[in-house]
Amino acid sequence: MPINKIVATKRGKSAIAGAVLAAVLAGGGSYFAEPARPVAVILATDTLIKPWEGLVLKSHWDPFAKIYDICYGETRLDGKPVRAGVTKTKTECDAILEARVYNDYYLPLTKQIKGFKSFPVSVQAAQISGAYNFGVAGMVGSRAAKLAVNGRYREACEAQTAWNKAGGHIVNGLVKRREMGDAQRAGEAEVCVSGLST
Repeated sequence: MPINKIVATKRGKSAIAGAVLAAVLAGGGSYFAEPARPVAVILATDTLIKPWEGLVLKSHWDPFAKIYDICYGETRLDGKPVRAGVTKTKTECDAILEARVYNDYYLPLTKQIKGFKSFPVSVQAAQISGAYNFGVAGMVGSRAAKLAVNGRYREACEAQTAWNKAGGHIVNGLVKRREMGDAQRAGEAEVCVSGLST
């Protein structure tokens, strides 16, 4: 169960509307065309992943993981570990992240969670973001995924908030990321329920 009350917000609804518009524009301007950039990928990437991961344009050493990373937490580029002295532009980092979210999270979730593409876009985006943070296997086997498969979307949004621990302890930053966010960033559950009809 979430720690805080989960409610739909104007910023959550605005983020969803913006992602729909971006997908329509990427699909050649037709609402009916299959978008080149799925709405759920745009929403997850722009609203739920980038703001929480942060952007680093020059590789830096992570003393906890004992590895270099760059962009939005990338530890590998072109199949090789990131090394010292690597630089990327924001445009390059955005392209790397979007391709990774689509190929490594969206596609596997569509194949491994029954009916994933039929879920509301906000539920898909929240689950993509969760998978990006705690793994595809974690999401596929989660209570949140099982509830969504059964059409219990609000419960699925709230169930995902259970992934708020590190080292067995609740972490305030993960509570915010999973639930209602903070002043600058939307939370997964916030966006998730903002796309549900009431």
